[in-house]
Amino acid sequence: MSEGTADLNVTGFWAVAEAHPERLALIDPQHNQMTFAEFAGLTNQIARGLLDLKLRKGDQVTTLLPNCTEQLAICLAAYQIGLYVTAINWHLVGAEINYIINDAETKALIVHADFADAAQAAVKDSVVPADNRFALGDKIDDTTSGTTGNTIAGFKPFSELTNGQSTERPPEEHLATGSFMFYTSGTTGRPKGVKRPLSERPVDEAAETAGRLQLLFGIVPHEDNVHITMAPLYHTAVSNWTLMALHFGHTIVLMDRWTAEGALERIERYKATTSHMVPTMFNRMLQLPTEVRERYDVSSLRSVLHAAAPCPVDTKRAMIDWWGDVIWEYYAATEGGGTYVSAAEWLTKPGTVGKAWPTCEVIVVDRDDPTRPELPSGESGIIYMKMGTTSFEYKDDADKTAESHLRGFFTVGDIGYLDSDGYLFLNDRAHDMIIVGGVNIYPAEIEGALVQHPAVGDVAVFGVPNDDTGEEIKAAVELVDDWTADDNTTGEIIAWLSERIARQKLPRSIDYVDELPRDPSGKLYKRRLRDPYWADHTTNLV
Repeated sequence: MSEGTADLNVTGFWAVAEAHPERLALIDPQHNQMTFAEFAGLTNQIARGLLDLKLRKGDQVTTLLPNCTEQLAICLAAYQIGLYVTAINWHLVGAEINYIINDAETKALIVHADFADAAQAAVKDSVVPADNRFALGDKIDDTTSGTTGNTIAGFKPFSELTNGQSTERPPEEHLATGSFMFYTSGTTGRPKGVKRPLSERPVDEAAETAGRLQLLFGIVPHEDNVHITMAPLYHTAVSNWTLMALHFGHTIVLMDRWTAEGALERIERYKATTSHMVPTMFNRMLQLPTEVRERYDVSSLRSVLHAAAPCPVDTKRAMIDWWGDVIWEYYAATEGGGTYVSAAEWLTKPGTVGKAWPTCEVIVVDRDDPTRPELPSGESGIIYMKMGTTSFEYKDDADKTAESHLRGFFTVGDIGYLDSDGYLFLNDRAHDMIIVGGVNIYPAEIEGALVQHPAVGDVAVFGVPNDDTGEEIKAAVELVDDWTADDNTTGEIIAWLSERIARQKLPRSIDYVDELPRDPSGKLYKRRLRDPYWADHTTNLV
């Protein structure tokens, strides 16, 4: 079907699939391809399968999957029948996954065979009904297709959810608009689900407008756009931008287990036009030998967004020199956003994260007394944002929800200032959050685990500079008597900790101190530990 002028106005995944059934929708990490019609058919089968499990509007489906076709299809299936969907970070260990699936009140869980051990540990004492646990991947027995392998005990083959289901959309009475519920770590060490009220708008009406944020970044519907998804889909922004691209009729190229040269190869192979990245990816691409970088044609790129972590000024300048003015930056959070800035604007104000989106407001208030009027330009305080009438709550945590809101605005605790032109600059991070390669790490959870070790009398965890990932995790430990501050103790602590928290949260190093700096009330002066490491280090934080 040719795409006439009227066709280019069609947005919303299912409307696009009907108008352009043969358009290429998805290229998976193994280079398999699906058209919009085929992909829509799969989402409909999954939706019908979930309905057969008696899931209804407002119920929860949770995934533990790599970047794959099924992950996106499950999200779209949930979206069209009014379910909440949570994608879990597959770096987490069983106990951490168990907490999320229980806290989310998961009614259906879908995992991948690659994460079999963590999945099996996670469903022990879980709320997920035994008949509603499914697994996919090469190691799963699937008698319907004649394949055999190492089945995950207690999980059904994913095919049992979809086999025999119609590829037509579910009945009208079951169509409703669903939502993500991503989990964001808190300073108490327990992740919190960011839960928004479900929209009462018809799902196709909601889908039609779902991609409009892209317009701010020069991204329009159709026009042979190809979006390459490089980061894991368990990240809020990565999932949102990938699905927005589908709602705009764009082709998706999925990567799994990202590499710098692999990304460049796929950009050239599929003539990618848009992507969402983090500064660590920029760093690693720039570290490639010049002859490798020059081997690949990236001229197809039109809009590349980056967020999630501070980007060193020199890194961003180098990327703009290489890729041109296609690079955009924005500041937001799982809870919402935000600000944005083009490459041309950024070059006039290096280090800024931009001005507020047209539908948003950004204010800076006194950190000691947020109820006071907004601070004048150039004065640092707590950053608060408002996204029109959009609201959210932290699931089952009214106190945290209330603490994060002020006069209709919300904050994640970041510190910064607005200049006289309304451009936002950051100069501190949310509470003591550490950002490692775009991933938010909260020290309290690590500290809570570390202090349980018999060698640890007191502990502080904080971020120190890392030229590749932005930051790395360091622990300062006050040992109890009879323990020696040496490599053997460090090895034992890290080995013990690795069984309790995800690998990405493990400290890269441990310093041993005689006494941690606390005041008489027990408050820890963490900056006294952290600041010496940052004293001579320059990033775009000012």
